[in-house]
Amino acid sequence: MVAISSDVAQDLDSSALALIKRIIPSLTLLADLLHADVLLFALAGDRVAVVEHAQPNLVPSSYEHSLTGRRLRPQQVAPVASLLFNGRPAHHVQGAVVNGVPIVREVVAIRDADHNVVAALATETAVIENERHRKRSGIFRRAVMRVRELVVRGRLDGAERLGRLGVHDGLMVIDASGLIQYATTVAEGLYRLLGYVDSLVNTQLSELETNEYIAFRAMETGTCMEQEITEQDRHWVKKVIPLTVDNEEGWVNRLPGALTRQPTGAIIVIQDVTDQVRKEKELKVKSAMIQEIHHRVKNNLQTITALLRLQARRSKSPEVAAVLKEAIGRILSVAVVHEFLSKDESSIINIHEVCKRILHEVVNGTLDPMKRIELKLEGVQQFLLPAQQATSCALIVNELIQNAVEHGMESRQKGTIVVRLSQSDDSMGIEIEDDGSGLPDGFDMARGGLGLQIVRTLVKEDLRGEFQLENGEGVRALISFPRWWERRAAERK
Repeated sequence: MVAISSDVAQDLDSSALALIKRIIPSLTLLADLLHADVLLFALAGDRVAVVEHAQPNLVPSSYEHSLTGRRLRPQQVAPVASLLFNGRPAHHVQGAVVNGVPIVREVVAIRDADHNVVAALATETAVIENERHRKRSGIFRRAVMRVRELVVRGRLDGAERLGRLGVHDGLMVIDASGLIQYATTVAEGLYRLLGYVDSLVNTQLSELETNEYIAFRAMETGTCMEQEITEQDRHWVKKVIPLTVDNEEGWVNRLPGALTRQPTGAIIVIQDVTDQVRKEKELKVKSAMIQEIHHRVKNNLQTITALLRLQARRSKSPEVAAVLKEAIGRILSVAVVHEFLSKDESSIINIHEVCKRILHEVVNGTLDPMKRIELKLEGVQQFLLPAQQATSCALIVNELIQNAVEHGMESRQKGTIVVRLSQSDDSMGIEIEDDGSGLPDGFDMARGGLGLQIVRTLVKEDLRGEFQLENGEGVRALISFPRWWERRAAERK
C-alpha cells in the first residue's frame, strides 16, 4: 500500500490521489533507467511536498539522504512551485547545483483526467551523466522517454515487481514484432557466451534459440515482468518493460469483452547471475556437509557416553565411576551444541535452549530420584552465542550444575538450583544459584577441583570474562563476559 501524507491527500480529489499512487511504484525503475534522482512533488498547503524521492542505483545520488516527506518553500523549487500553483510551464529544463554537483533538472506536469495539474515530476541528472545519455542511441533514448511518459500518466504497470538495475546489466530495445532495434555491448557479450557471434541488432527474438517468452508475454499483457531463466550453463534474470501507446487509438479488443493497450515494443534488461547462483549452490552444499559433520559428531559423542556409562556400571571403584559420570556430563554438554548445529544452518546457538537440554540430562542422569531437587531456568529466552562460545557456555553450565548437585545437595533431601541468563547492550551473564550447604570453611577457588579449573579457564580464555563464587544461603556462581564477538562481526562487515 502506497502511503501519502494527509496534508497532501486533502488537496487532491480521489482520482488525482489514485493517479499519484499508481505513479509512485514506477519511480525507482525510472531513476535507474535515467541514471537520475526522480522526485514527485505535490502541494501541501502553502508548501511544496516531496511525495516520493527515488535515488538511482547505478550512479551516485546528488543527495546524501532521501527527501521523501520534506516540505519546501516555493522559492526553493521555483519551477516546480510555478507549475503546481499556476499550471505552467508544463515542461521546464534548467541547470542547477545540488550539494556542489552541477545537474540538469527537468520538470514535467502530471495531469488528471480533466487535464488539471495535480503533481510534478522532476528528474535531476548530473551534467556528466546527462552528456553520456545524450550520446547514447536515439532508439534507446526514445524508449526511455516513452517509459517516462507512461510513468507520468500512471500507465506503467508492474514496475514494483522488478529488481533494481545493475551496472553490468545488458539492455535491448525491441519493436512490437520482436525485432531487436538496439543492444548494448553488455547484452551482445551475454549472448556471445551462448554462441551468438553476430550482432543482435535487426535480429528477431523468435529466431534466437533462447527463452524469450517473457518479452512477448509482457508486451501482450502490458505489464512489467521479471523471470529467472537458464540458458545453457548461464543463469539470467530478465526484466521486461513494455512500451505501449496510451491514447484512445491505442486500445484494441484482443479478447471478447477485454481491452488492452497496443504494444509498440519493450526494453529488455538482462542480468547475468551465474556466479551468484553457483556460489549459492556451493554454500548450500557446504552447509549441508557441515550439518552432516555436526550430526555425526553428535552421534559419536553419544556413542562414547554410552560406552562410558557401561564402563561406569561395571567399575567396582566408586571413585572411578564418579569420574566417568563427570566425563559423561561434559561430553553430553558438547553433544547438545552439536545437535543444535546439525539442525540449523546458522552457527549461532541459543544458550537458553542448550541449558534446557542440559537440565533435562541432569534430571534424568544425575539427580537421585529419591530426593526432591528442583532445577529451574530463568532469564532471557534469546541468549545467542557463536558455536565456539556456546560450547564453552554449555561446559560451564554443566560443571556448575554438577557441582551444585554433588556438593551443595549431597546431604539434603530437597532443594532448588536456578540457572539465570541475563544480558545488556554490552555484556552477558550466567548465574547459577543453589540453596544447598554452601562453600566449606577456608575454601580457596584457586585450589578447587578439576571442574572449577575448567570453568575458570573457559571463562577467562574463551569468553574473556570474569568468574566468581559467592557464599550465602547456598552458593551463587556468577559469570559475566562482554559481547566482543558481535563487535568483531560488525567490523568485518
